[in-house]
Amino acid sequence: MNSKAKRGRYTQEYKHEAVRLVKSGQSMAAVAATLGLSEQTLYNWVKAAREGKLFGAGNKPVSPEQMELARLRAEVSRLKMERDMADSRMKCNPPPRSGRVHSTLGYVSPMTFEQNWLAAQQVRAA
Repeated sequence: MNSKAKRGRYTQEYKHEAVRLVKSGQSMAAVAATLGLSEQTLYNWVKAAREGKLFGAGNKPVSPEQMELARLRAEVSRLKMERDMADSRMKCNPPPRSGRVHSTLGYVSPMTFEQNWLAAQQVRAA
């Protein structure tokens, strides 16, 4: 199994948009999680932008639809991860049973049990 993560290719506009979100006051962790990036990658982009060295892998213009598609894919990925975490929590810690646990013989009320017991005592005495 290969331990290396797949290297992503991002357009220059995508990188500039990510940097703009960080500069607008959002935390780097939140922006990275929203866009599906590692924090280190985003940090490198912000640092490169600060130094004026932010270059993209491709210089193709990105349409708003492509940007929205990338954002939605990142959100789907995040939601799948949340769902999987919730599923694993449920498997490890099932919710408590509501109500009373009964035997395979079925539930017998205390009054019925007492009546049956008294009847059995009378049969033994006779």
